[in-house]
Amino acid sequence: MHRLAPAFQHYAWGSTTAIPQLLGLPVDARPVSEAWFGAHPLAPARLDDPGASTLDAFVAADPHAVLGDDVVARFGEQLPYLLKLIAAQSPVSLQVHPSLARANAGFEREEAAGVPRDAPHRSYRDRNHKPELVFALTRLDAMVGFRAPRRAAELLAGLESSLAERLHALLTADPSPRGVRAAFEWLLAPQTRPDATDVAELAAACQRRLDAGSPSPRTDRTVIRLNRHYPGDPGAVTSVLLNPVTLQPGEVLFVPAGAVHAYLEGFAVELMANSDNVLRAGLTAKHVDVPELLDNLDTVAAPPIRIAPEHVFTSTEIFYAPVDDFELSVTHLDSEVEARLPGRGPRVVLCLDGAAHVRGERDGELELAAGQAAFVPAADGPLLASGHGRLVQADVP
Repeated sequence: MHRLAPAFQHYAWGSTTAIPQLLGLPVDARPVSEAWFGAHPLAPARLDDPGASTLDAFVAADPHAVLGDDVVARFGEQLPYLLKLIAAQSPVSLQVHPSLARANAGFEREEAAGVPRDAPHRSYRDRNHKPELVFALTRLDAMVGFRAPRRAAELLAGLESSLAERLHALLTADPSPRGVRAAFEWLLAPQTRPDATDVAELAAACQRRLDAGSPSPRTDRTVIRLNRHYPGDPGAVTSVLLNPVTLQPGEVLFVPAGAVHAYLEGFAVELMANSDNVLRAGLTAKHVDVPELLDNLDTVAAPPIRIAPEHVFTSTEIFYAPVDDFELSVTHLDSEVEARLPGRGPRVVLCLDGAAHVRGERDGELELAAGQAAFVPAADGPLLASGHGRLVQADVP
């Protein structure tokens, strides 16, 4: 068992306070958007032991002992998942994650073209898919997947904007996934995307409707908010087509491959397949690849996928995602009597609050304070924990 020090990302949309305060680090003006507790080669966590290396190097040195024979047989000699903290103070990019087959094909294509893996304009940084699960630590607002076409058309009806009229016509002419795709693609494709003036006009129409007593104030506020953060970006208008979703602390959302989404604000634990493949279409200063996003896009209208916990033992909830790469459990400790943690194989355990003593039945033990994490190799065996607080754990089902 090894204490784990995360790798940090400092994207402009990040919070300056949420992650540093949880991890007990100094707060300054620099945003801390993400903390990665994983073994992705672009930003691996470090084993916080004397002379220790990065987690990906630790896995590579003895994959069967670290991962277990079963995990190696199923996923190869790499940790299958990536656990993160994510803190969004402003909206995160409009994005889609690829399927396993598309990720592999896209990676091979960019490798053959000689695009460096860390190049800002690269879309596929690895071969893996990137389904993800989000566990809210604060209120988390997001947009995920497409609304029913008729509902989106209703929200556009009556807005005094030529852009709204055009989108309304596309949706009413074909109120099916084809019509949704036509509207979404028309908004974002380089040859048809509206200019900044048209986007500002629609945002102003939303403001007028909001002031007059809007039938959908949340939709209008979202368009206004996104246009304020990213003036003139047609991605702001796509929010009319997408499902709004709010998670309260402790609630969980699953985002499958192909689902268009954007997080608007909030602090959460993210657990995903071990990948950094993000295809963006707007609401960002990063690389945008609209054609690739459209090739990976699922336009079938569906409500956001909320995952209810399964209650095991007496103190643990498990959130089972519909993928083989990962599962998330949350254990509430309120006693010095040891509680058994679920899971097997390689695990990452993060203390969210309080303090815990964690030990493996075969080997290893650590004291974890709030914000501290441990990596537990498969060879350490089942885990027991005691103390007062809350632990979140990533493992392989």
